[in-house]
Amino acid sequence: MIVVAIEHEAGSVLDVSLQALAFARGLGEPLHAVAFGEGGARALAAAGAHGIATGTHVRIDGGYAPAAWAAALADIADATAASAVVAAGTDRGNELLAHLGARTGAPFVANCIVAGRAGDDWEVTRQRWGGSLLEDARTSSARALFSVALHTVAAEASEERGVVQVDELAPAVAEEDLRVRATLAEHDTAAAVSLAEARVVVGGGRGVGSVDAFAPLDALASALGGAVGVSRAVTSAGWRPHADQVGQTGERIAPDLYIACGISGASQHMVGCRGAKALLAINIDPEAPILARSDYAVIGDLHEVVPAVVDELQRRGA
Repeated sequence: MIVVAIEHEAGSVLDVSLQALAFARGLGEPLHAVAFGEGGARALAAAGAHGIATGTHVRIDGGYAPAAWAAALADIADATAASAVVAAGTDRGNELLAHLGARTGAPFVANCIVAGRAGDDWEVTRQRWGGSLLEDARTSSARALFSVALHTVAAEASEERGVVQVDELAPAVAEEDLRVRATLAEHDTAAAVSLAEARVVVGGGRGVGSVDAFAPLDALASALGGAVGVSRAVTSAGWRPHADQVGQTGERIAPDLYIACGISGASQHMVGCRGAKALLAINIDPEAPILARSDYAVIGDLHEVVPAVVDELQRRGA
C-alpha cells in the first residue's frame, strides 16, 4: 500500500497533489489517500479519478499543525502497512514528511521525479541544487517517504476510476503536538488567479523599474486571465511581496505561457519557471541570458511593448 497525503483548498485538490498521485500510481501498489481538515472528504471523493479506492479524512481542530498531522499520518501508515508515504514537494508537504520521518525514523527523500522497487529497497531519482543536478539514491528500510518535485510529473487521471471508500478519523492529539500550528489563514482576495495555478504568468524583473511601472504588467495578466510573478530582485527592492516571487526561493510555476518582462534570466529564477510550456521574453538587451532559454523573444523596451499588447488585446475585446 502507498499512502498519499493530498493538499486541498475547500475540498478542491491542488494540482501538485494530483501530480503526487500520478507519481504514486507509478510505484505499482494500491493507493490510500489522506486529506486533512474541512473539505477533506470532498477532496478524497474527487481524487477517485486519480487512482485511489480508499482514503482517510482526518479531523484535527485548530488548522495546520505539522506534528499532529504527522502523528495521524504515522498511525494511518501503520494501519495500512504502507511501504511508502508520498506528498507533493510543497513547503507543507516537505514539512509534514520531515516530521513524519523524525517521528518514525523512516528515510525521507525529497524532490523525487521517479522511484521504483529494487527487491526490498527503493531506487529513487531526485532533483538536487534546485533541479540543476539529478541524484540516484537507494533506500534500505521497511518504509520510505517521498516528496514529489513540483511540475515534473503530469497530473493525469487514472484509467481506473471508482467511488472512494472514505473513513473518518478524529485522533486524540497530544498537547505538545499543537505547540506549532496555523491559527489564521489569509488569502489575497485581489488576486483573481493564484500564481501557482495560473495558465498564463506575466513576470517582471529589475527592468520594470518601479512599483508603479508594474501597472501595465498587471493589465496584461488581467487581459489574459493570468497572474503576475516577479524575480527576486523585485521583492528585494520591496516593489512586490515575496508571495509573487518565482524562483528557487519562491514559487515554482508551470503555466502554458510565461511572459518574462525585463528579467535577465538568473539561474535561480529559471529554476522557478522551467516548467512553463512556452516562454516569451521581452527584453531590451539582446544578450540577456534568458533569451537563450526562450521559445519566443521581443527585443524592445517593455514599457512600450507591454502597453501596446494590452491596447491590442482590448481593441480585439480580449
